[in-house]
Amino acid sequence: MKDIQVNARLKIKPGKMDEFKKLAHDCVEMVKQKDKGTTQYDWFYNEDKYECIVRERYVDSDAVLDHMANVGHLLGGLVELSDISLDLYGNPSENLKNALEGFDVTFYDFGVGL
Repeated sequence: MKDIQVNARLKIKPGKMDEFKKLAHDCVEMVKQKDKGTTQYDWFYNEDKYECIVRERYVDSDAVLDHMANVGHLLGGLVELSDISLDLYGNPSENLKNALEGFDVTFYDFGVGL
């Protein structure tokens, strides 16, 4: 399995929703303009609007690294506005694992499926 899937959970800090949504929009626009290997990048909010899940899918680990470079300047704002954790599915390269050091990441290896 080469593709990498990510569920990013962002718990938005009180009173920060408007700023957060603007930054989310900026991230999506950057991905549309620059990312080449991103096949899914969808932002979902829970009913209470205090939590966001970003569903991401990339063709491979290099595409994730490319994405991180493209939106890296926006990531600091997300960190200020929310608490972030990641679930990563697939077989990430060592370079990707190293790039994610310091993040709250849980890695899941592929088991069985279609």
